[in-house]
Amino acid sequence: MIVGIVALPLAIAFAIASGVTPERGLFTAIVAGFLISALGGSRVQIGGPTGAFVVIVYAIVQKHGVDGLAAATLMAGVILLLFGLVRLGGAIKFIPFPVTIGFTSGIALIIFSSQVKDFLGLRMGAVPADFLDKWRAFGAHLDTAAPWAVLVAVVALAIIVGWPYLNRRVPSPFVALIVTTAVVQLLHIPVETIGTRFGAIDATLRLPKLPAMTVQQLPGLIAPAFTIALLGAIESLLSAVVADGMIGGRHRSNMELVAQGVANIASPLFGGIPEPARSRARLPT
Repeated sequence: MIVGIVALPLAIAFAIASGVTPERGLFTAIVAGFLISALGGSRVQIGGPTGAFVVIVYAIVQKHGVDGLAAATLMAGVILLLFGLVRLGGAIKFIPFPVTIGFTSGIALIIFSSQVKDFLGLRMGAVPADFLDKWRAFGAHLDTAAPWAVLVAVVALAIIVGWPYLNRRVPSPFVALIVTTAVVQLLHIPVETIGTRFGAIDATLRLPKLPAMTVQQLPGLIAPAFTIALLGAIESLLSAVVADGMIGGRHRSNMELVAQGVANIASPLFGGIPEPARSRARLPT
């Protein structure tokens, strides 16, 4: 229950950063997260949208629309399934350790930069997808920062960092979510919420539906599909290697790819977005 409570708001945040509606993050965490956990080759990884996909998903949505993203995700799921069936998962052992460090550090930098706008409450339009353009835009709108938004964000961050020194049994993100949400509502602090920005979220899981794409549009989605598949495979398997080192376990790389393939086929049918096994593996306490 704790994983679910923490993972669902996180899925909403990554969906918003990717340029799609919040409920698509929920659908991804529920449908694909269940399938990866049930079929995957690691005991401690879970599924959900991740920061590494934000830039890719955002670019695909801007160029091909939401239906184009769904079609590319379906194609990526088939590619991942084939990767697992032909046993390409073992290729992870040939990736140098410095690449693992660089990859995870890059993901951290992407996640960090994607949250600056809302952390500071900047009043600006759409954030550019390119990393350098993004930071130039932040600098140009720095004078629009909202003090209340900064205060709430700093309090949440302080709880996340400081709570483990008081209690390690209850995860600090869970405490931060509950405390800051309660304070904002009780004191009527003037900051944006998911509801004020996007309105009511229709979290009803819809029936499976194929994206509205024509055959002529599919060739243009081949490159995005391979990008999603390769990044999903690399992120998931590198994550599994790191998790193995933390718990002294050993994952099944090919099964992990098969599970990812199934999840990425199912996710867009229910309105979700691309889904790797999360780099934030939930490890036993």
